[in-house]
Amino acid sequence: MMKISKFFEFVYLAAAVFFLYEAVNIWNTERNKAYLFLLFVFIAVFMFFFRRHFRNKYQNRNK
Repeated sequence: MMKISKFFEFVYLAAAVFFLYEAVNIWNTERNKAYLFLLFVFIAVFMFFFRRHFRNKYQNRNK
């Protein structure tokens, strides 16, 4: 179960990298859409650290 949780943490980081790439690519043509992608980057990075914090908290509780 923990390996799956750890895997999905890194899926959030991969999504953040993808959204950042898309935001940079469309920055000059569609600025509003680029801002939306930057919002997704922020959310994905936040979710990575949020999930990581609670996974570590859960692991430390079981020790």
